[in-house]
Amino acid sequence: MTIPMRNDEPAPRPRQHGGPDPGPLWAGGAATAAVAALIALVGILVSRWLLKVPILAPSRAGAWGDASTGAYIAASAGAAVVATAIMHLLLLATPRPQIFFGWIIALGTIIAVVFPFSTTAPVSQKVATAIVDLVLGIAIGSLINSVSYRAVRRTSSGGPGYQRSYPPASYPQSRTPGDDGYRWPGEPGR
Repeated sequence: MTIPMRNDEPAPRPRQHGGPDPGPLWAGGAATAAVAALIALVGILVSRWLLKVPILAPSRAGAWGDASTGAYIAASAGAAVVATAIMHLLLLATPRPQIFFGWIIALGTIIAVVFPFSTTAPVSQKVATAIVDLVLGIAIGSLINSVSYRAVRRTSSGGPGYQRSYPPASYPQSRTPGDDGYRWPGEPGR
């Protein structure tokens, strides 16, 4: 007679995700950096050309501004890269990383929007810079958050690397049309 052994170890919990896939995450981060740089450039050009608000440089510097324009564009792209790194760390270490990331980006965006109002620039420049910063924060946060969902390897209780096969095992592999009352497409009526 065989007596089953008692196992005192708790059963392992199934993993919700298999961890981040760095390829799609960082490719999305690079694309987000390009988008952020373009948003900064468009924001500066719209402010300076259309609205005649000389943000980041005196009005005599022209529509493109001066060296601070390039630095602002580079900082915007850098912010997207930093956001990607933060998301990567959150995906590795925290439960529900997108929620934590949302809070981090929201608070960082608030800081970026409020900061221009601490300078001695005219109010029109403060408002224009705050609007560009707000659009940048929303774009970076939403794009990296969306990319992170795609960059997570999904697993099931089948363990690491588990992938569901298609068709499911419960699907009969050989069916005869009409054996269960189902009418297959193209099958003549009965």
